[in-house]
Amino acid sequence: MVSERGVFTLGHSPDPDDAFMFYAMAEHKIDLRGYRFEHRLEDIQTLNERALRGELHISAISIHAYAYVSERYALLPCGASMGDGYGPILVGKIPNPNAQIPNPNQDVELRAWLRGCVIAVPGKMTSAFLALQLFLGKFDYVVVPFDQIFATVKTGRADAGLIIHEGQLTYGRSGFQKIVDLGEWWKSETGLPLPLGGNVLRKDIPQTVQHDLLEIIRESIDFGLAHRDDAVRHSLPYARDMDAELAAKFIGMYVNEFTRDYGEIGRAAIRKFLGAARDKGYIDTPVEVEFVE
Repeated sequence: MVSERGVFTLGHSPDPDDAFMFYAMAEHKIDLRGYRFEHRLEDIQTLNERALRGELHISAISIHAYAYVSERYALLPCGASMGDGYGPILVGKIPNPNAQIPNPNQDVELRAWLRGCVIAVPGKMTSAFLALQLFLGKFDYVVVPFDQIFATVKTGRADAGLIIHEGQLTYGRSGFQKIVDLGEWWKSETGLPLPLGGNVLRKDIPQTVQHDLLEIIRESIDFGLAHRDDAVRHSLPYARDMDAELAAKFIGMYVNEFTRDYGEIGRAAIRKFLGAARDKGYIDTPVEVEFVE
């Protein structure tokens, strides 16, 4: 059902980069044009699952999951989370008592070792999981909430962990070493940024309203970028295990030029990412990438 009385559900992650993007909307710093937004803060895997059911009008979503909801949702051209030469990180314990992690530069040995591991992953519909499939092929894994991956590896339930969100900056002090940065690998393979997350809008919303919602979200992102210090302060309650300096660094990684608009490079990255996954059989549905214009 299309929203009545201009009330829209807006799903996003309780993370500092999403909080930064939606700061101006949450705090009414910009003109919301008579619309009201009910912010639903949930982890990305939950948001992916809700998008499969079409439950939210607007939602953050993994680019991987978009392949399965494209009949119902279109991608907004703003709000992207792209890792340009960096991204989700595969980590192991320091030291690893079970096996010596091969040198990351020894590509064949590293992949062979990883295929003998159990890897803790934050959800099968996350873009990080799809990127790891493209890098590694078939592997054994266990799915756990993203904030339990460190603990899963520490207790020995998994040999390695796929880290998203703030863990990309805090893994070292948590007692882990980097095995591979999937964003760095993807950039070396394709020359493109790794598309991780985006925002989607339900297609059953009238076109004129879709345009309004797009402009509001873009204005919110612009306001945060223009008032960075205030937006970072707003985001700090969502910055798990990060001080203000580290939170600002994390936000800078994922709220960048691609966030305001994918541009041709960002659009090409999405098509390359999902197309490669489709070609290798990791996505079993035709992929139609459609943007709200």
